[in-house]
Amino acid sequence: MTYSEAVAYLYAQLPVFHRVGAKAIKPGLGNIKKLCAALGNPQDKLKCIHVGGTNGKGSSSHLLSAVLQAAGYKTGLYTSPHLKSFTERIRVDGIPISENAVAHFVTQNKGLIEAIAPSFFEITVALAFDEFVRQEVDLAVIEVGLGGRLDSTNIITPLVSLITNIGWDHTDVLGDSLEKIAFEKAGIIKPGVPVVISERAAETEAVFREVATALGSPIAFASDEYVVAGISDGLEGRTLAVTHKGEAWGTLTIGLRGNYQMKNTAGVLRTLAVLENERAIPRKAIEEGFKKVVDRTGLKGRWQILEHAPLVVCDTAHNEAGLTDVFASLEQISYASLHVVVGFVKDKDLSRVIRLLPKNANYYFCAANIPRSLPVVELQALAQAQGLSGISYDSVNDAVAAAKVNAASGDCILITGSTYIVAELENL
Repeated sequence: MTYSEAVAYLYAQLPVFHRVGAKAIKPGLGNIKKLCAALGNPQDKLKCIHVGGTNGKGSSSHLLSAVLQAAGYKTGLYTSPHLKSFTERIRVDGIPISENAVAHFVTQNKGLIEAIAPSFFEITVALAFDEFVRQEVDLAVIEVGLGGRLDSTNIITPLVSLITNIGWDHTDVLGDSLEKIAFEKAGIIKPGVPVVISERAAETEAVFREVATALGSPIAFASDEYVVAGISDGLEGRTLAVTHKGEAWGTLTIGLRGNYQMKNTAGVLRTLAVLENERAIPRKAIEEGFKKVVDRTGLKGRWQILEHAPLVVCDTAHNEAGLTDVFASLEQISYASLHVVVGFVKDKDLSRVIRLLPKNANYYFCAANIPRSLPVVELQALAQAQGLSGISYDSVNDAVAAAKVNAASGDCILITGSTYIVAELENL
């Protein structure tokens, strides 16, 4: 098989969550255990950091990977979904898995795949574990796909688990309360393995403490120890002032913008402090990793500035907490008028999200080219019911083009609402 044939085969044979939603999920860990057993249980040969949460888990995973690389460790990074190429999901020292490696894996394991009939995500996780062992990585940062307890990544025993935060997302799968969602996320806590929670929240703290206590896992709430504040923005990123347990820790320049990165920073620093019990992580590596996170890991789509005059920003935020932070970040910058290119997937409760959209913006409604997308006419109707005005477009790039025509040089264009909206941008 060629690479294109292999990827086409995976899409054709296996249900894919980003295309069809919850019906792509195969509950339980049976399939991934069978797959990995047939591959020699590569997950048991890895030293891992497991990262879950509702928002921030992708950025936190990339920050951890960048710091570990800067510290001299050969680092695997598994994230999902991808934006442009399937190979983005599996990286070693920031370099995506080769197309030849993907083709070889699928060709060699075609019979196994057809015998077990796993989900697309399950086979991708198995491929990642296998690749990281083949490449002999020192450490692997593994991002949870959905939830935690029954997520396919949850067959690892990590050195430390990081749970970024809990918010309303995937309620059709994870539960209809923050406590239920937290319980699913807390499923990545392993017996005796330290767990870091980026943010303390009254609704979910008891869930995490109960699970950690039952498993004998040391638990730390990063926001209790680290206070992170933005100082300034520059060409290389945002400068942050960090306080640790009431004393000045120092400053960091982070190559990612967006107010939510301050919350992620606290969780990442506390996780690195746990790792330092086993691995040397010099302060210089933390500074270098934070500053060069995009260069070292290829991260895209997190408050990414695409153009100036007008300012064009994209962000993959797609739920209440994420979009709240995106619009809070907008308040930190100056612009004349706001133009919002927006689209969502249809299997989310948008009642909370639509209310967050500012009334004083010009809207360009669109839908990504996947079956899960909320039809643009439905989105426009929901928005109009909230007093928002705008026009519908046939594609993401048509909507962006229209926004650019209408925007003056001092305006801001924000593209958001879904990972898949951002993924279809031509100039990303």
